Amino acid sequence: MKKNDIKDLKMKLPAELQRMLGDTREKLRSLRFDLAAGKIKNVSEIHAVRKLIARILTILNSAEKIQV
Repeated sequence: MKKNDIKDLKMKLPAELQRMLGDTREKLRSLRFDLAAGKIKNVSEIHAVRKLIARILTILNSAEKIQV
């Protein structure tokens, strides 16, 4: 993920980030099932999706601390 992508994430609204988080978690779930079934070739995609989830959660948590 490039710096511009991270900046774009920071500019999004919390509701939009929540929706994106749900979609990303669903993608991770499907990737894990595909990995178990032997359908997936690019295992590094799982790592990238997990990092994206962590980034989204970090941004959401920091925004929550600022509001409190």
